Amino acid sequence: MTDPLLIANALVTGALVGLIWTIQVVHYPLFARVGPERFAAYEAEHARRITFVVGPLMLAELVVAAALPFVVEGSNDRLLAWIGLALVVAVWIVTAFVSVPCHRCLAAGFDERAHRRLVATNWLRTLAWTARGAIAGLLLWTAQASPL
Repeated sequence: MTDPLLIANALVTGALVGLIWTIQVVHYPLFARVGPERFAAYEAEHARRITFVVGPLMLAELVVAAALPFVVEGSNDRLLAWIGLALVVAVWIVTAFVSVPCHRCLAAGFDERAHRRLVATNWLRTLAWTARGAIAGLLLWTAQASPL
C-alpha cells in the first residue's frame, strides 16, 4: 500500500499546480482589464479570497514536503523529496519577497509596472509548482511500482 504521505503530497501539490496555472494564464493577465476606478477594491477582494484558498494548501504542502525526505525509501526517491522541499522553499521565498510586494503596490491602485513584474515573476512559482507536481507524481509512481 502506498504511504498516505505520498498520496497527500500528490493531492496538495496537484491542487496547487492547477491553481497556479489558472492564476498565471487567466487570472493575473485579466488584472489589466479591471479598470483603474475599481482596481483597488478588486485587488483587495482578490487578496482576501486567494489567501483563503492558497494559504491552507501552501501550509499543508510545506508540512508534507518537510516530512517526505524522512519517510521515503531509496536514495533516488529521497533526493527527489529533498528537491521537492527545496522547490517549496523557493515558492515561499518568491511569494514573500516578490509576489506579496507586487500585490501591496497594486493594492493602492493599478500600476502597470507592478502588474508586469507580478505576471513575469509568477512564472518562477508556476514552474516550481509544476516541477513539484512532476516529482510528486514520480514519487507516487515509484511507490506503486515497488514490490511489496
